[in-house]
Amino acid sequence: MNPSRRRFIKQAALTASAIGAATVIPEKVWSSGIASSDQVNVALIGARNMGFGILKHHLDTGMVKCVAICDVDENVLKEKIDIVKKDYGQAPEPMKDYRKVLERKDIDAVIIGTPDHWHCLITVDACQAGKDVYVEKPMANTIGECNLMVKAAKRYNRIVQVGQQQRDGKIFIDSMNLIKSGEIGTLRKINIWANFNYGLGAQWVPDSPVPAGVDYDFWLGPAPERPFNQARFHGSWRHFWDYGGGLMSDWGVHLIDMGLWAKDVTTGPERVITYAANLSKQKMARETFDTMNIIYPKKDFVIHYDLTAGIQNGPYESPYGIQFIGEKGTLVADRSKYHLYPEWDGQKKAMKTDEVQYTKGKESHREHVDNFLECIKTRNTPSCPPEIGRAAAVHVHIANIAARTGETVLEWDDAKNRFTNSKKANELITPEYRKPWKLPVV
Repeated sequence: MNPSRRRFIKQAALTASAIGAATVIPEKVWSSGIASSDQVNVALIGARNMGFGILKHHLDTGMVKCVAICDVDENVLKEKIDIVKKDYGQAPEPMKDYRKVLERKDIDAVIIGTPDHWHCLITVDACQAGKDVYVEKPMANTIGECNLMVKAAKRYNRIVQVGQQQRDGKIFIDSMNLIKSGEIGTLRKINIWANFNYGLGAQWVPDSPVPAGVDYDFWLGPAPERPFNQARFHGSWRHFWDYGGGLMSDWGVHLIDMGLWAKDVTTGPERVITYAANLSKQKMARETFDTMNIIYPKKDFVIHYDLTAGIQNGPYESPYGIQFIGEKGTLVADRSKYHLYPEWDGQKKAMKTDEVQYTKGKESHREHVDNFLECIKTRNTPSCPPEIGRAAAVHVHIANIAARTGETVLEWDDAKNRFTNSKKANELITPEYRKPWKLPVV
């Protein structure tokens, strides 16, 4: 390809990314006067951490009213409501039971920021109640629950946005346009790495009384009954299978989602090859694994995922990232930057593609929220609908299932939603809910 043609394609790719980013509603529109008919009434369910951050992005648009905040911890509930009153001049009603939230006719949409084991039940109930949903990632704690959420969004015709916000970030929109316009040539391999200290889990502590103001039985919900332990609660629950999938599911859905997007894959993997172990010498409170390597063979490319908990360094001086390897160049990206490294053509004595880099990236939660709100109005498909959230979640859940069962290789039939070579693995597809909670029927 001649240089002028290559520059044209590269510019077209980056221009397309700007067009894609422009599909979200501009901030200046939100911050202008909003008619009451255009106001979106939202409620937050699960308010301690990421859920509250997403609520603030909604409120920052200037077109959202928070009518209720729901949490099983009275301390969290009071703290977050006080912030909303002080910073936004709104007075949401404090609520402890999400079912009461869904009974309110004045709520258009809910934000679900609970631990993962609650995502499915609340999402399905919200869809049945006629609410649109922004649900944090991973979209559910098991494959079976993901399937139910996909069905619910379709059956009840609801807008459901899964919180894989990189789908609306300039860094990865640009990256996808560069890949799909041919700038790196034929994509052959995707290397992903995620190294974070927190993946080791929390320090071990003995069981203790339930803190004042916490409805611990409701917090457990459909999960098995267990004595209260601070290491399994706020901030560290995700390292236990009852509630989450560790570092693998926490970061895996974000990063693997980008690998799938590069080839527009929207189904689960056919085969997963997994190595998993706890190789750190530190004794921490967790059931998940601190060291994992997973291979996802695809039809014409391969994804390799490398996870190491307890460290903060990685390739290209980044603790996490994605390397897209093509025949003409390698594109490396994380949330703050991307860099296309050209391959050398020995015969032509020239680079096979142009070097491209961008270093001013930022988090894209706000853009993802803008996309959700726009789709509430237009009823268009959001940037990360349940089908896309499910594809990423199935990839990470299969790796975790392989680790838990000791199966190095798992074969998956996505159409039938079952493993074809492991009875033990099939037993972990769908959870058994603790009574009186019941797995939703859609």
